[in-house]
Amino acid sequence: MNKKIALIIGGGAAGITAAYELAVNSDIKPIVIESQNSIGGLAKTLDFEGLKADIGPHRFFTKDDSVMKLWTEVLPLQGEGAKDDKLLSREVDFKNGNANPEFDDNVFLRRRRFSRIYYMQKFFDYPVKMNLRTVLNMGLLRTALAGFSYIKSCFIKRKENNLEDFMINRFGKVLYQMFFEFYTQKVWGRHPKNISKEWGEQRIKGLSLLKALINKFSPKKETSLIEEYFYPKNGAGQMWENMAKTIVEKGGEIHLNAEVLGINIENNRVVSLKVKDVNGIYDWYGDYIISSMPVKDLILGMNNVPEDIKDIAEGLPYRDYQLVSFKVKNFNLKNNTNWATIGDICPDSWIYIQDREVNVGRIYIPKNFSPYLSNDIKETLICMEYFCDKGDRLWEMSDDEIYKFGIDELIKINALKSEDDVERSYRFKTEKAYPAYFDTYSDFDKIKSFIDSIENLYLIGRNGQHKYNNMDHSTLSGIEAARIITENDDKRKLWDVNTEQSYQEAK
Repeated sequence: MNKKIALIIGGGAAGITAAYELAVNSDIKPIVIESQNSIGGLAKTLDFEGLKADIGPHRFFTKDDSVMKLWTEVLPLQGEGAKDDKLLSREVDFKNGNANPEFDDNVFLRRRRFSRIYYMQKFFDYPVKMNLRTVLNMGLLRTALAGFSYIKSCFIKRKENNLEDFMINRFGKVLYQMFFEFYTQKVWGRHPKNISKEWGEQRIKGLSLLKALINKFSPKKETSLIEEYFYPKNGAGQMWENMAKTIVEKGGEIHLNAEVLGINIENNRVVSLKVKDVNGIYDWYGDYIISSMPVKDLILGMNNVPEDIKDIAEGLPYRDYQLVSFKVKNFNLKNNTNWATIGDICPDSWIYIQDREVNVGRIYIPKNFSPYLSNDIKETLICMEYFCDKGDRLWEMSDDEIYKFGIDELIKINALKSEDDVERSYRFKTEKAYPAYFDTYSDFDKIKSFIDSIENLYLIGRNGQHKYNNMDHSTLSGIEAARIITENDDKRKLWDVNTEQSYQEAK
């Protein structure tokens, strides 16, 4: 008897996870269709002449047991010190791990998390904490104003019509204007008053100063994401590459450089996909279609789509992205913590740049994720994240122009002393990196209803569901899609991933 087939559009975190689950736990054959020449999507790891970096900082953290079970099934937990831990005599609690990163390649590292805000050339804790460092950085007057503003927000609530209202209700107007307003506009290209509050509900959720204060003085502390996360030894992409090997070993298929050009719908079912690969254009057939491609492109590639649904899809907004990276001799943001680092650089995995005079949104340091991302632990790669729109000034800059622009910004914020500190430069650009929450997104429920009417079509992942997921939510959507298919469960449950209000940066 022939196996049933699941055609999986997109080989990112969600798509590879769905294929892995089907290959390992069912009789359904997964066939992954990936338009790029490698898997991992926005969670792949880039190689810049031996210096590895993810497309943006990817930390692995979850409150969902099924996600953690899967990740540690693919990569065993660290049980011995990593290279930097040993060199610096740092103490790490390995908690039941047994893999040795000095000898084993397949290792899930346990990493200490530092993630801070850089504002007025000073480091602030993220999330913002009301502690002595914050008071000294802000000054007494600004601290007092922020405190009164926050107290006011606790008793006088704004009607939450947009993201600005959502943030002011949780942090007060002064802290909102300092730490959220401009940064949000930098990331999305829109003022927070023009963005749906749903972004805050999915990404900030229950985070608040009140909870931070309660946790600070409570004898029973929350185990917070601020303290640690997990990370594959050789970069985020290692997780999906290991899954891919298992998928093929179990009889599944992964096709690279294969682009879905069209989706043929008949009687509320997908009957075929039109796919272009290196051999030509062909119709591909499957019993189930799992898609993580941008929902905008998916719908515009379908036949017989109602005009109102097509109009909504055409208007769905995205934010594009580029990564500008520099191998540097000297990084001037020095360590001002008690956590020892190689070269005494700041220990942050990533840093939110709030200063208004620069365009860079975040800076991250790959070797703070894993000391194995370069052949020489003394080498330092600095990655600058620019959020932009295809065709805008930043996007259209030549490589030399964007390199000079980035170096000048690093000097402005005192991260570099001069351009002589830069040894090599690299650039990576990608479209539709972040699904956005404005324009026709307000009518997205109509798209959900339309997709739900197509019996054998399942949407997963950040772009598949047009939902700004964390890594674990994308993974969970892949797990759920495979489960729903094998158990013949209600596929509308897929939309519930990343809607629970209890999820936040704490467990």
